[in-house]
Amino acid sequence: MVAVYNKELLSWYLITLKLREKLQNAETSDQPEQQQQARLQLPCEPLQVMVNGECRRPEEIQILQSPANPQESEWIISIKEKLERASNDDVAGSWTKISIYRIPHFLRDQGLGEEKEKAYVPQVVSIGPYHRGSHRLQSMERHKCRALHYMLKRKRQSIKLYLEAMQDLEDRARACYEGPLSLTSNEFVEMLVLDGCFILEFFRGYTEGFESLGYERNDPIFAMRGMMYSIRRDMMMIENQIPLFVLDKLILLQLGDQNQKSVVADLAIIFFDPLSPIDEPLTARQMTKLKSSLHSNTMAFHPLSDQAGLHCLDVFRRSLLRKGPEAVPRHWFRKWSRRNLVADHRRTQLIHCVTDLKESGIKFKKRKTDRFWDIKFKNGVFHIPRLLVHDGTKSLFLNLVAFEQSHLDCTNDITAYVVFMDNLIDSAQDVNYLHYCGILEHWLGNDAEVADMFNHLCREVVFDINDSYLAKVSEEVNRYYDHRWNAWRASLKHKYFYNPWAVISFLAAVFLLLLTGAQTFYSVFAYYEPPIEHKEGSFLPIF
Repeated sequence: MVAVYNKELLSWYLITLKLREKLQNAETSDQPEQQQQARLQLPCEPLQVMVNGECRRPEEIQILQSPANPQESEWIISIKEKLERASNDDVAGSWTKISIYRIPHFLRDQGLGEEKEKAYVPQVVSIGPYHRGSHRLQSMERHKCRALHYMLKRKRQSIKLYLEAMQDLEDRARACYEGPLSLTSNEFVEMLVLDGCFILEFFRGYTEGFESLGYERNDPIFAMRGMMYSIRRDMMMIENQIPLFVLDKLILLQLGDQNQKSVVADLAIIFFDPLSPIDEPLTARQMTKLKSSLHSNTMAFHPLSDQAGLHCLDVFRRSLLRKGPEAVPRHWFRKWSRRNLVADHRRTQLIHCVTDLKESGIKFKKRKTDRFWDIKFKNGVFHIPRLLVHDGTKSLFLNLVAFEQSHLDCTNDITAYVVFMDNLIDSAQDVNYLHYCGILEHWLGNDAEVADMFNHLCREVVFDINDSYLAKVSEEVNRYYDHRWNAWRASLKHKYFYNPWAVISFLAAVFLLLLTGAQTFYSVFAYYEPPIEHKEGSFLPIF
């Protein structure tokens, strides 16, 4: 122990310690809280350990050091990122702009297997971004460049003009496709120019003649050859489209006429007319009007009326349904209502097959009209327009049905017709009878292939029975079918009145039956009422 004998020196020492303590407190007040805690750490209680400036028990340290919290934080961060991406995808109005869809998996995976896959996937040429880059379609890319070269040379224009025009439409065109696209801006613009000019060269070449556009007569692609059919079929697929406004802009740059708004639609109708299921093609008068619209300001037949077309498939669908039933566009709550919708194929039975309807007395007659969907039923007679089934009919109907299933702002008229024909046709016998009546004509191998095609067209298709233009016809047919007297009358006619000799035999049998009945009656009457015997000399009363 040190003794201090100078009291003044001791007092000055204490004053110095006080001042030093105040200065330290002033310095620590300006520093961060964590540094203050680090400097002013107090010793922990027994069985506690200092962790990050705080006293913790061993069990608390294990909880803090367990891997649950870091994983939970990463999990929450990933969910927030997903929600942020979903918010970006769900931009106001983004879904309403989509018009070119991918085939839903439930339609692609069901049905005819590899044959149905070929009906959805292009086999020769890719149009649009969905199948761009496919290895087996690369051979057609050089012909696209060749078509663009011929067009620029013929018009004496620069490629820069078309690229700049497509750059202005890039965002609008991207919004028409479903899902994100992997193409860069330059690749997407290049695709619009190449594919759009390729389509227009085919349209104009088919209408005006490829030789007039500068192509050789024996050109392997741009000529009236077998390749034309395969290209036409590929250009009708829902996944193989580009927006119609892109084609309108490109043809505007080629023709330079602001007034011709329906040129592309008219050219598309002419080009795709051979795929039509209508037995009678466009008449020469209709063809002349459509061709003249290319060089005139007057609008010929225009399937779009006052509505903007979406793409070539939509234009052709509207042309098939011209003057058709104007059904109200479907709404999402009607589309997914389980009360009205039918997804089970066993419950889509609107009417019975042809064989059953025949037995109930219903007749079938061909209706003379160019609208294959316009079916009528009156007084027990089906009036059905003639339908032509060829190699491209299956692909056409499948893509039209897929488009109606995907695009909510269009009617389901094609789907309703296909489902109706699916109900009518169950077997080769049904196809044979419709062919006998002149209603169905096909170029396939046999009647069984036609029946199998219709029986697979609408598998897994969601169809609203009440939202069909054929709902009233189906109701009238079922009411007639359920009436027993009609079935009895039909059975009588089928068994006893199928030819004149059968009629004579039936009448003779009826006559003999009447005679037998009369003989039996008089025999019974004579038994119960014997004749009256008269005595000799008696007179019978005279009346």
